[in-house]
Amino acid sequence: MLAALLYGKEDLRLEQVDDPTPVEGEVIIRVGAATTCGTDLKVWRRGGHARMLKPPTLFGHEVAGEIVAIGEGITGWQVGDRVVANNSAPCMDCFFCKKEEYSLCHNLLFNNGTFAEYLKIPAAIVQHNLLPIPNGLPYELAAMTEPLACVLHGAARSQVKAGDRVVVLGDGAIGLMFVATLASGKEGWNSQQPTANNQQPFTEVFLFGGSDQRLQIGEKLGAAKTFNYKQIEDVSERVKQLTDGWGADVVIEATGVPSVWELAIACARPGATVNLFGGCPRDTTITVSTEQLHYSELTLKGVFHNTPNSVRAALNLLASCTIPFELLISGAQPLQNLAQVFEDMKQRRVVKVAIVPDVL
Repeated sequence: MLAALLYGKEDLRLEQVDDPTPVEGEVIIRVGAATTCGTDLKVWRRGGHARMLKPPTLFGHEVAGEIVAIGEGITGWQVGDRVVANNSAPCMDCFFCKKEEYSLCHNLLFNNGTFAEYLKIPAAIVQHNLLPIPNGLPYELAAMTEPLACVLHGAARSQVKAGDRVVVLGDGAIGLMFVATLASGKEGWNSQQPTANNQQPFTEVFLFGGSDQRLQIGEKLGAAKTFNYKQIEDVSERVKQLTDGWGADVVIEATGVPSVWELAIACARPGATVNLFGGCPRDTTITVSTEQLHYSELTLKGVFHNTPNSVRAALNLLASCTIPFELLISGAQPLQNLAQVFEDMKQRRVVKVAIVPDVL
């Protein structure tokens, strides 16, 4: 089969590799769509990831497709089923899993290789994080389950309350998903109990980014106001102007840039929660004012990845069609065009692209 392998910094190669075959507990899916992600872009540019992969390796982690082969011992699944496979699964047995802190699982299993014709799904993911795609949901939207699950997990950890004023720093796909879920009140969403009226903003979200086109998408997804930071001398001062001089109730950092982590803290009011969501390069540090942290009673949260519950909530939310997440898909491209897609992502010409192996 044709597959993309990451060898190092901006060294992504398409190669012919052996078709995967399942062992006990595993399934093989034919990739229907694999969506690109800001994490993929960072990993491509940095040449690796501290937790998810080490080159040389198969590459890509957001996927939806169809089961084409099943290993021994599999029940409840059959060839032809349309499925979403999360890129990880917790062990359910370690110290953290027993506390239901699944994103901190000591044995968290990651699976990569979605930019390919076929993908092997390990037994742990089959058991805990393989889900059927609801009827009518296209592959390219279903493939967005993983990043949306991360956002729902992050939003739930951000202590957002109705009426809060929230600042989102970063207009990538993750930042835009935060805007959509927080503005709609669906950060704790499930199919039985929506948390807010679809017609009324749950909270007031201010989005700061560097692309006018992406900021326009943010407005369509519910941002109360958007700002191009390139045109603002002091972002934290602008936030105070928007919030009666106090600062935001909640700040979401969604860039993975250490200086923006510090900016996020500067945008927070006393008593605020700051979600430092974007993963920064390894061995980077930030400076925090101990006076501000202590006397303003700030809550700083590092939030990582997702949980089985947030994966299910994300797929349910996508299937509900209550938020136009399709606005984040900049188009579909064949696997053969993957290198150009990453160049387009680097230049911020696209948000997310659906890589479809059989697109001509």
